[in-house]
Amino acid sequence: MEKEQPSGDKVILTSTPWPLFNYPSIQLGTLKAYLKTHFPDLTIEAHHLYLRVAEAIDYEAYREISKRTWLAESIYASLLYPRQLKSIKRVFEAETKSSPLLRKIGLENLSQTVEQVSDVCIAETDWQKASLAGFSICLCQLTSAMFFIKKIKRNFPHLPIVIGGSTLAAESARQMLTVLPEVDFIVTGEGELPLTQLVYHLRKNSRRASKIPPIQGLISRRAMPDSAFYSHWQMEDLNDLPIPDYDDYFRLLEKFKSNGAFFPTLPVEASRGCWWKQARSSQEQLGCAFCNLNLQWHGYRSKRAKQVVAEIDQLTSKYRTFSVAFMDNVLPGTTTKRIFVDLGKIPKDLRFFAEIRAATSRETLQVMRAAGIEELQVGIEALSTGLLKKMNKGTSAIQNLQTMKYCEELGISSNSNLILYFPGSDEDDVKETLRALEFALYFKPLKAVHFWLGLGSPVWLAPGAFGIRSTFNHPNYRAIFPAEIADSVKFTIQAYRGDLRHQKKIWKPVKEQLKIWKEIYADLHRYPRSGPALSFRSSPEFMIIYQREYKSAPLTHRLVGKSKDIYLHCGTHRSFRQIKGHFPSLDEKKLLSFLQMMVNKKLMFKENDRYLSLAAAVNPKVVPTPP
Repeated sequence: MEKEQPSGDKVILTSTPWPLFNYPSIQLGTLKAYLKTHFPDLTIEAHHLYLRVAEAIDYEAYREISKRTWLAESIYASLLYPRQLKSIKRVFEAETKSSPLLRKIGLENLSQTVEQVSDVCIAETDWQKASLAGFSICLCQLTSAMFFIKKIKRNFPHLPIVIGGSTLAAESARQMLTVLPEVDFIVTGEGELPLTQLVYHLRKNSRRASKIPPIQGLISRRAMPDSAFYSHWQMEDLNDLPIPDYDDYFRLLEKFKSNGAFFPTLPVEASRGCWWKQARSSQEQLGCAFCNLNLQWHGYRSKRAKQVVAEIDQLTSKYRTFSVAFMDNVLPGTTTKRIFVDLGKIPKDLRFFAEIRAATSRETLQVMRAAGIEELQVGIEALSTGLLKKMNKGTSAIQNLQTMKYCEELGISSNSNLILYFPGSDEDDVKETLRALEFALYFKPLKAVHFWLGLGSPVWLAPGAFGIRSTFNHPNYRAIFPAEIADSVKFTIQAYRGDLRHQKKIWKPVKEQLKIWKEIYADLHRYPRSGPALSFRSSPEFMIIYQREYKSAPLTHRLVGKSKDIYLHCGTHRSFRQIKGHFPSLDEKKLLSFLQMMVNKKLMFKENDRYLSLAAAVNPKVVPTPP
């Protein structure tokens, strides 16, 4: 990397609505900290414009908008393209059917307030002194970023503008330059190295974008060949990253009259990419079939456990908050346990959120819970092993139920999804799912999410393998964008022609059962601190299983001797051969009869020849992790 030239100018990094307002932007925080290490004399401002908008329109309204992509995109689209207002309003109304608050406010009022605060944000910033303005564009940020970019460029036509983020991954990056003439550069992967070189050359050439030489990982109007030189340019070692700088976010929050209405959650990262995707051989499908979350990275990299822990300790002390969210697409497979063992040694009452694979062991989950994990998103996605295989999840239905039980047992809120309408799924997948749901009723319900086709995902790359005849932009892009834009870019959210009508038909019973599951779980937990609905207490001689029932009297079951031992042994799913091998003196027929009785009572789940005990320990600390 070339040596930086000193200058008195500044770089403005910007994140527009609609990210979560109670999180500072990890993209801005990381980029700002990295640039400061290379340009210590450079003024770098991180503008969390989404926080300004959240303060203006009310946090609850903002939260509702940020939950739904099309709803979020429709608001700034109405400001950008008033001629599209009729179709944009249809999108808004469809997306707010379940939100009385937003329907009451209405698109016109929301757009007017948003435009006013956005204009104030632009007016209060000294763009004239900036040598570069950078915009992070991820999910729900496309139209809002376009709005700010167009207005800023209109007033400051010579200000170089660079954009980057997950929304601009894959082939859409080059196409975006054709529909956004205000943009000068696009980062095609992660930003640290390309952005640093861009800043260096802009300072060296007096801010003249036309003088910038080719930079790997960066495309511009002057450099758009198909050469591999323009592929990703990323950090080889994430341990070289400085601690994120969130000062600008917290300074802004202090200015608001509602300061103290919420305490922010600090985003951190232990890794980039997906080790599950990286673990697959070249002959196999890469990663989960539906996933397109890792297009901005090549390969998988992680930080040392010691560095992750030190960063969290320093960040929570500096910004005086206990809530931390790991932004990794999935926590590292090899160092997660070490990270949380060390986090548990920090004398702070920390609370964490993270995303994990369903293959995470009970021992690791127990360590995570002890360190402060209160909420997890587990990669469940399906309760049919056949369907999980089609999704390339590398897990099974019994494994998913096991992890759901572990979370229930350890008091971890598992906010996980069940994907409906996956292309190529069939009646057997539905039947298997419905059967598993009968046994899952004691665990926190999964959220039904409709499959959506992501640009660059394995399904999108090989549509024929999943029964898809053709792919194209989601129709809502045509509603919020003029045709010349909607037809010129391949956007992140795709649609397809295939078996969707058939999928909706066969998955209808599952969708209905998920509603019933939610009702049952709420009823079984209607009393505070009621604990798991299916639980047990154990002693060396016997155990008692407590089984709360929906609108019925609770049941209790006492197991003694070998029956108790077998049930505890199956706390981790076991094959019949494993069970028989652990209890060789037992008669095989009697063993099978006992296991089947447990399944009939919904105390165990059986998949093929494997068995899982479903009751959660009332006191999980006294239950050792099975070998």
